Amino acid sequence: MSKLGGATARVVKGALKVRQTRAALTLTNDAVNRIRVLLAQQNDANALKIGVRQKGCNGLTYTLEYAREKQKFDEEVEQDGIKVWIEPKAQLSLLGSEMDYVTDKLSSEFVFRNPNIKGTCGCGESFSI
Repeated sequence: MSKLGGATARVVKGALKVRQTRAALTLTNDAVNRIRVLLAQQNDANALKIGVRQKGCNGLTYTLEYAREKQKFDEEVEQDGIKVWIEPKAQLSLLGSEMDYVTDKLSSEFVFRNPNIKGTCGCGESFSI
């Protein structure tokens, strides 16, 4: 579960065409805008940090936290003035993924379109590689 006060993240299996990119993770404009708003509400946060933890019915789930300092082996993705730091354990599982922020009538959440995952659970919160 995220520590972002109600923000959630969902995984979508292979919904993105593989394309060459220098960044470990690309962000949509909606994701950039939402992260900018979230970071502006935090006095001591400099970036959003993404990690993975063992959890759920399919094995892994993403974690989202506010971060003040980049750790030694964190991968940094900077896009349109916002920073996302990726924990070392999450780097290979996120490589080539796209992070989006979607809103509908019932929910709003971050969505990871990840070409690396082999399966997801029914609710889309956990995945396997």
